[in-house]
Amino acid sequence: MSERKTIYLCLAHMSEEGVEQKYVKEAFDTNWVVPMGPNVNAFEQNLADFANAMDDGSKLDRKVVCLSAGTAAVHLALIACGVQAGDEVCVQSFTFCASSHPITYLGATPVFIDSERDTWNMDPELLEKAILDRKEKTGKYPKAIIPVALYGMPYDCERIMAVAEKYGIPVIEDAAEGMGSRFDGQVLGTFGRFGVLSFNGNKMITTSGGGALICRSAEDANQIMWYATQARDAYPYYEHTAIGYNYRMSNVCAGIGRGQMTVLDDHIAHHKHIQELYRQLLKDVPGITLHDQPEGGRYDSNFWLCTATIDPSVKIVGQENAYKEVITSAVGGAAGVIKAVDSATTDCQPNENVEALRMFMLSKKVEARPVWKPMHKQPVYAAAPAYVNGVSEEIFKVGICLPAGPCVTDDDVRYIVDCIKEAIIKE
Repeated sequence: MSERKTIYLCLAHMSEEGVEQKYVKEAFDTNWVVPMGPNVNAFEQNLADFANAMDDGSKLDRKVVCLSAGTAAVHLALIACGVQAGDEVCVQSFTFCASSHPITYLGATPVFIDSERDTWNMDPELLEKAILDRKEKTGKYPKAIIPVALYGMPYDCERIMAVAEKYGIPVIEDAAEGMGSRFDGQVLGTFGRFGVLSFNGNKMITTSGGGALICRSAEDANQIMWYATQARDAYPYYEHTAIGYNYRMSNVCAGIGRGQMTVLDDHIAHHKHIQELYRQLLKDVPGITLHDQPEGGRYDSNFWLCTATIDPSVKIVGQENAYKEVITSAVGGAAGVIKAVDSATTDCQPNENVEALRMFMLSKKVEARPVWKPMHKQPVYAAAPAYVNGVSEEIFKVGICLPAGPCVTDDDVRYIVDCIKEAIIKE
């Protein structure tokens, strides 16, 4: 019997026809190996066509600018919204740091908003409370609002947009994990003034890295493109009246993206299929609850990752050894340099049974990870204002992410669920 492969959370998967290689080859053959070119233009149009298509057959008129990363997209959207040093921006706390770090790049302050229980995303009631409280405390409203499609799950677009419009605050949708997710038949990223997409190697489609910004108008798209290409003014020499950035997407990477667009619908369908298979296989496993989208048909998640919660009473094999050793390398697929730590624990971490299950699954060659740690509990943001209800902290303690990518097969899911059952100690 051959050795079992490692099952990762979500890895990029190229098209069967190798279309990506065709477009990349064209970039080299035509010497467009720069951060602009035919592939970039075509990829932007592909993305706009996808984002503008409504379920009812009608079309929007959004524009798309391809950039070097989803983080760059957040950064430029904030600049376009006029965010400056001393301003505040309301941002979902339950998210990856790329949603909030660009706020601090600009010398502004993130105001963290906790989650509603159904979607795990920004709570509209807390958002309005925060806006009014910040106005009372600082004399001005926050300059922008950033909801996040956590693990692909749509936020409550209707209520969040209503709050934003009530106080005249622009919305920057962080749909980095939610490409192809919809609310009321409309693609996420097209409700607010801007919508952020990511093409990191673990997203729904990839350009190896990279991102894009969905813009409501050609004027906004041109401004974003200007900032993304070093903010050069129209002279025959280099004249700058603003600080710009080298944030444009490479023509080579865009070639990969063009090929990936041919499999985007298939990838979304696959993730939804994997979610349904987990739903069937986990429904009778005591103490394990799969997170699902609200009923009623308004929410249409891409289920970028499948997530579940583990009841604190569930006992896991090896639980007594959880958090006993200091981790010295990156966990799972997280690459790069990490800072050494002296303690195996922090004041806010997943329960011991969650960590034990992560370790058990790793021993079975299955990558599982905790859910995102809320930003308002991150040491780097200890002084930031936060409007909390306890939901994201509670979920962080009991939540876990399960593999769902295009390379995950039905047999893999059955194996993963069998491993979970094996890990649970029966009383």
